[in-house]
Amino acid sequence: MNKFFPAFLLVLSSFATQAADDFDRLRHVLDGKQRSAEHKARDKYRHPQQTLEFFDVRDNMTVVEIWPGEGWYTEIMAPYLRKHGKLYAAHFSRQADNDYFKSSRAHFENKLKKSPKIYDKVKLTVLQPPEHVLIAPDGSADRVLTFRNVHNWMKNDQAPVVFKAMFNALKPGGILGIVEHRNSTAKPQDPKAMSGYVTEDYLIALARNTGFEFLAKSEVNANSKDTKDYPDGVWTLPPTLRLNEKDRKKYLKIGESDRMTIKFIKPK
Repeated sequence: MNKFFPAFLLVLSSFATQAADDFDRLRHVLDGKQRSAEHKARDKYRHPQQTLEFFDVRDNMTVVEIWPGEGWYTEIMAPYLRKHGKLYAAHFSRQADNDYFKSSRAHFENKLKKSPKIYDKVKLTVLQPPEHVLIAPDGSADRVLTFRNVHNWMKNDQAPVVFKAMFNALKPGGILGIVEHRNSTAKPQDPKAMSGYVTEDYLIALARNTGFEFLAKSEVNANSKDTKDYPDGVWTLPPTLRLNEKDRKKYLKIGESDRMTIKFIKPK
């Protein structure tokens, strides 16, 4: 037997033990009081434990969360990374022309200020293409994560710029993790993604055109009930329920959208 093989097994065992410890801490964070009851209720659709494990997010990493919105995932990652890691939240600009962007940023900042024991280490940056694209220092991040945002960048012809910003922020060997509403392949992808849905092939092409290499995909956020043919696109489904009371029970029964969960790597 190769004399180095037992040492290799020891290192592998230690690595696996550390991963298990990290993910146990993540499970504890998910049960924490910092998460609202409303947010916890969506775990059955968003599967945060399995998703972050798939993206291999460890508690000592530097992670960039892209467009965190009201902070659904920030409630999880900020306390998880607070002691040993670092979290950048690349949000909208305070000077954005869009009122929604400005109010969303203000709401997020207020959330962080209200709970300094949880969020005091979060580094706020700005992603507002084309002016603001420095989401973290170049080559500093172990992981860049974004949840259901690619269709927004496609709509505004910003996808190539944003993917480049994410590529630049990552270390060589760093991972880009994306969750996005998954479109049917029955017809060509609308380059503006006005329905909110994006095909896997289109998303993979966007990443590869930037220099990323496809790593793996997971079905953890899949929903086979989603027919992807609704009057108001993906926003017909919960949590938005844009049609209000019309066919509400039908859409609640379907649940949240079918989502692809894909990770890419920045080559070394």
